[in-house]
Amino acid sequence: MSDLPPADLAVPAAAPARAMHFRRRSNAPLLPRDAVRRQGAITTLAFQLLGREQAIAFLNTDHAALGGRPLALATDSVAGLQSVERLLRAGDKQD
Repeated sequence: MSDLPPADLAVPAAAPARAMHFRRRSNAPLLPRDAVRRQGAITTLAFQLLGREQAIAFLNTDHAALGGRPLALATDSVAGLQSVERLLRAGDKQD
């Protein structure tokens, strides 16, 4: 007979210690507070007027009348925000 314990009584080997990995903070600059406010305002308005899916599509697709992506334009300046708001309120969401 063997001196080894049966397989069901064997003590499992301790798992090797795992190193803890953390994500490094991005080096990308954060948006200024006023840009964050504009982005939140236009996103909220679009969601209220269009619903989630249509709002996401509208905000992230280039629009010919605006000359760019509505979300980027609204985030960049007050004038851009106002242009996108007017377009949303007028009901012209198509290119």
